Amino acid sequence: MEVSGLDSDGKEFKNAEEMWREQIGEDGEQQEKKTQWYREGISYWEGVEASVDGVLGGFGNVNEVDIKGSEAFLQMLLSDRFPNARNNQHLVALDCGSGIGRITKNLLIRYFNEVDLLEPVSHFLDAARESLAPENHMAPDMHKATNFFCVPLQDFTPETGRYDVVWVQWCIGHLTDDDFVSFFKRAKVGLKPGGFFVLKENIARSDIF
Repeated sequence: MEVSGLDSDGKEFKNAEEMWREQIGEDGEQQEKKTQWYREGISYWEGVEASVDGVLGGFGNVNEVDIKGSEAFLQMLLSDRFPNARNNQHLVALDCGSGIGRITKNLLIRYFNEVDLLEPVSHFLDAARESLAPENHMAPDMHKATNFFCVPLQDFTPETGRYDVVWVQWCIGHLTDDDFVSFFKRAKVGLKPGGFFVLKENIARSDIF
């Protein structure tokens, strides 16, 4: 089904394919334009303050309600998928597009023994590393942020069978359609048996690409 829509500049496209052709080009020029498209995305975030308000686009006030909603959802999933988690089961999560470690610090590190952070913007990751240092946050004993990967989603390949949960929130829209599919195929290899993805994204209320 074809759905027309507008980009953030108000330009109209007949469908998503037409929009992508303009953004990343046809096959012959695609790699160069795609590289530039990703570079511009990183460049934008490099100019954003490493704070809750910064990573949430000026809507830092949604942080608390976001964490509460995610926690209720996560508790339901963990009780269903890992009922023996409190009996010395070692759980590991990957926080994709982690930014300054907002979700790790306020949620994931309280439920997982280890959390790895994946973020392509270096000053965000530096802020996360500082914020999640043991002396700067309260977390249960034996719960820690372990690895800080400064790598974009489209280039990341996880360690095989490391993660119980791969948490992907408010970042997957930065990928082209083909890289979206490729990312999940690679990331699936990083899941333990019984592991799963959590994908949390906003849904547009109007026809905007």
